[in-house]
Amino acid sequence: MNIAANTKEYQGFAIAFEERYSKVYANPEKGIIICELLTDYIPIEDFKETFHKISKIVESGTYKKFIFDKRALRAFHQPSMEWYFLNWKNKMLELGLDTHRKILPEEKWFEKMVQIAKEQILKNNPDNIIHLLDIRYCNTVEEAIEI
Repeated sequence: MNIAANTKEYQGFAIAFEERYSKVYANPEKGIIICELLTDYIPIEDFKETFHKISKIVESGTYKKFIFDKRALRAFHQPSMEWYFLNWKNKMLELGLDTHRKILPEEKWFEKMVQIAKEQILKNNPDNIIHLLDIRYCNTVEEAIEI
């Protein structure tokens, strides 16, 4: 879903930044950041750069919820997921961002790949912080904002 096309539904969200691979929206009053991926694949260095910029936004406010809209993806990249899961989420938890909502592509194979990768990460990193996070999967941005 292109959030910009539904501005009435996203009252209070403003584009924080826009890049080739993503658009990031923030609502400081609600304490929510939304990252909408725009392409089917993101090179890892661009992925990390996007999330470093999101980190700066989180550092500048009191954000509690991160919504990650991955529906445009058509490629699953394990190293990006590991970095996101083990590095970025740890740093965000330290800053108070502990609620994560994810919207996956409709393809069932993608969901299966996420599950397999997550299980492997948990197995290889038993001291991870996942038990400290509120992580849920949603079907729409609207649902992710609400729950």
